[in-house]
Amino acid sequence: MNTVDFLIQDGWLKTPRIIESFRKIKRVDFIPDDTKNLAEINEALPIGYGQTISQPLTVAFMLEQLQPEPSQKILDIGSGSGWTTALLAYIVSGREIGGGGRVMAIEIIPELKEFGENNVAKYNFIEKGIAEFICADGSKGYKKEAPFDRILCSAAAEEIPSAWKEQLKIGGRIVTSVKNSIWTVIKISKKDFEEAEYPGFVFVPLVKK
Repeated sequence: MNTVDFLIQDGWLKTPRIIESFRKIKRVDFIPDDTKNLAEINEALPIGYGQTISQPLTVAFMLEQLQPEPSQKILDIGSGSGWTTALLAYIVSGREIGGGGRVMAIEIIPELKEFGENNVAKYNFIEKGIAEFICADGSKGYKKEAPFDRILCSAAAEEIPSAWKEQLKIGGRIVTSVKNSIWTVIKISKKDFEEAEYPGFVFVPLVKK
């Protein structure tokens, strides 16, 4: 059984457009050459510079919480290998509502920004203007392109930065890890947020300046 079928069978993947993105965007394309043989295992793998490509189960859970949709503008913080960026780009460019969405990928480590960008380029998302990579401190969000429909962060912050909440549209969602929990934050009004915590995950720390 391949990873995607396992994630569906165990109830981690449920939403048709997210399942389709997992089938179309191959994890093996986002892994360094010396570990490509491990692409199908359900574990985080090193990508250099103290960072990892997340465990498939974790990415599935986070995307199901995020509920990205076609035509949305999404900020992907700590983009690393580019895998989540490509999954999100596939979804926002979807045919259901005519596509037109964009993903801004932020990575603070220049070498990883380049690695992720090269990986995502294999799917023509950069060429088509659907994904864009920025080398910057993701803890500050990306004011230039705000507000966002969704914000995803795949590295552990100490707390959820206020900049992310400010740069989120009303009705938008943040899915991030704080220490060893995944948090889902929904913006109800300019000042009000609904938050839910899901403990029991492990992440590398969010690198800040």
